[in-house]
Amino acid sequence: MILFVFNLLLAIVWVAVSGSASFLNLVFGFILAAAALGIVREPYAGIVYLSRAYRIAALFFVFLSELAKSAWTVAVTVMSPRMAVKPGIFAFPLTVKRDFEITLLANLITLTPGTLSVDVSDDRRFLYVHALDCSDPEATKRAIAAGFERRILEAFR
Repeated sequence: MILFVFNLLLAIVWVAVSGSASFLNLVFGFILAAAALGIVREPYAGIVYLSRAYRIAALFFVFLSELAKSAWTVAVTVMSPRMAVKPGIFAFPLTVKRDFEITLLANLITLTPGTLSVDVSDDRRFLYVHALDCSDPEATKRAIAAGFERRILEAFR
């Protein structure tokens, strides 16, 4: 976390030195500072910091991909003359254990059209998910585990 704050401070310094306070210049400064920290801090945590940033970006792109696919699926389902859907709730077994990871997974599921996180069991072993089409809950569980959950574990552990 300290490297992120230091990276952000270096990006702000870049904006001040360059004289252009635009968002794109801040992003460029952030990327430039991350590369510099990766080179300078390699013996300590530079590579770990850069690989974590890469894994978080990969999680973001997986979310965007799932968002586009599910939005398309929901649009096609809603626009079809015979909406053959079987809505239902299923229990998703959680591999993630930390509160932050569970919350992030629940939010990513909720933000994806066609699914909604309903509740977490008291023992935090299951996340209850409502799906617009619950005709094959096992396939949906596998997709969540292989997509969001795996990427969350990679990014934050």
